[in-house]
Amino acid sequence: MSRQPRKPRIVMKCGGTSVAVPERIKAVAQRVKREVHGGADVAVVVSAMAGATNQLVDWTRAIAPLHDAREYDVVVAAGEQVTSGLTALALQDLGVSARSWLGWQIPIIVGGN
Repeated sequence: MSRQPRKPRIVMKCGGTSVAVPERIKAVAQRVKREVHGGADVAVVVSAMAGATNQLVDWTRAIAPLHDAREYDVVVAAGEQVTSGLTALALQDLGVSARSWLGWQIPIIVGGN
């Protein structure tokens, strides 16, 4: 039985300035597409669009200066959720199979092979 070589696995991290506007998200998608077409399995980790987190924090403080930490987390995490959805859409538009995930939806297994 012949063993097929494993695909390289790449994790790409894109900070807020890399995904600040739709044009930059599309540029990220193009880079991901090149890696996928080169034969790699790619995971993309995105930050909120530049300035989005600060805006969400400001709104949270304006609503409730002494806010509940769990609700604060929900509001602030919305920035990353928006960017991940937009990035998945940009990839799909380029013909790349993509899905956005929230952290709790991804099982992380430590150890083993």
